[in-house]
Amino acid sequence: MKATRHFERWAPLLLAVALVLLWQVGVTGFQVPEFIFPSPWQIAQQFAEFKGPLMAAAWSTFWVTMVGFGLAILVGVLLGFLIGSSRVAYAAVYPLMVGFNAVPKAAIVPILVVWFGIGIGPGILTAFLISFFPIMVNIATGLATLEPELEDVLRVLGAKRWDVLVKVGLPRAMPYFYGSLKIAITLAFVGTVLAEMTAGDSGIGNLIQTAGSQQRMPLAFAGLVAISIMAMAMYELFSWIERHTTAWAHRGSQNA
Repeated sequence: MKATRHFERWAPLLLAVALVLLWQVGVTGFQVPEFIFPSPWQIAQQFAEFKGPLMAAAWSTFWVTMVGFGLAILVGVLLGFLIGSSRVAYAAVYPLMVGFNAVPKAAIVPILVVWFGIGIGPGILTAFLISFFPIMVNIATGLATLEPELEDVLRVLGAKRWDVLVKVGLPRAMPYFYGSLKIAITLAFVGTVLAEMTAGDSGIGNLIQTAGSQQRMPLAFAGLVAISIMAMAMYELFSWIERHTTAWAHRGSQNA
């Protein structure tokens, strides 16, 4: 059992190494030009050569994403609590939010540019708009799925509606909440890079756009790898927090 847990822990890294080796062998064996599809070694060389600009661009993208993501958590939790705590609000607001979420965020970026100009503003707002919906939906779902029978029993025992929501509903919604964070953080990075490629003057998205226009594919892929590393790091952070705060909700957590 212990050996299995150790293997599961290292399985993602082992798979990533195998895929990188296969990628390197395939590109080298078929002699694919770097301006079409670079090899991992060529991408690593770009990391070493442009370490400074890549780190600066990554930091710019990271903090813009975190600001938009922070706003998404705030608005998503508040709206989710409002929608999930009232059947009327759930029936009235939820369909409108679904319709809003269906709007392609790429179509919103030009509008944000008109409103806020070139720079970090569109990046923050795009990260927010693309990531708040999963948080809102999961909080609302966690509260709305509270069993009526359980709520009736608690009310008979003297609990008020607010007590039921805060002391029972919210803890029940926490696994949903952390699940939404792991989805939303990856979407937030997508939104930031999308805005940077369209209307940014800094960040990984701007770097990828510039490198692509110059047919410097290894540098563009280095930017993509940097985004993936940041997204995976944040995903693992939220997974770690989830395991240590809601272990009761996960099967087998007592033996972990």
